[in-house]
Amino acid sequence: MKILAIETATEACSAALNIDGAIIQRYQLAPREHSRLILPMMDELLKEAGISLNQLDTLAFGRGPGSFTGLRIAAGVIQGTALGADLPVVPVSTLAALAQGAIERYSFDTVFAALDARMGEIYWGVFERNNKNLVELVEEEVVSNAEHVGFPDRSRGAGVGSGWKEYDKELRKHLGERVVEVDGSCFPNAGNIAILAVDGFERKLAVAAEAAIPVYLRDNVAKKSVVE
Repeated sequence: MKILAIETATEACSAALNIDGAIIQRYQLAPREHSRLILPMMDELLKEAGISLNQLDTLAFGRGPGSFTGLRIAAGVIQGTALGADLPVVPVSTLAALAQGAIERYSFDTVFAALDARMGEIYWGVFERNNKNLVELVEEEVVSNAEHVGFPDRSRGAGVGSGWKEYDKELRKHLGERVVEVDGSCFPNAGNIAILAVDGFERKLAVAAEAAIPVYLRDNVAKKSVVE
């Protein structure tokens, strides 16, 4: 299977090519540079692999949650590419990609992934390793302040993402000893989007280009505020 994936939901910008499990990636920590970097990254990967877009099985992108601007960039690029090449798209959670990277680094089976959502809040989700060595979401992804997070009582695991960098004290106080290892400096990347996209494609989660839309988590809150 051949998948080209992109991820621009955070300060990190990346693209990755997954060819039958072998992954090559371009990654750069470059806030506000994503729109300039992402297309050249994609082109470089295809040239390095010696393949064209029409030889791919699908595209994939980090669908959020994350930066509004970053998510719009990813959705716009992936929709345009998919339409031009007549390819389906697998949307992949940025929190899941963050968690997937963690289970590959640590021996824990449970990961608390958290991204700084600004406005005093974090995007977060709890993920567990399945029998395919991939992460699965426990319950749902949430946006809330750090004092309103949850974690399975039965589990101990790792905490990863920028939410831990900004709210380490609050999260540790609330979660106690259930989170053993913490890395607040890591970001989701397209390599892990590409890994999770294989499973998503096999589970028939691919969508048409026009249905490849971001997930903001704050949508309902924003709509409610406008109505009121």
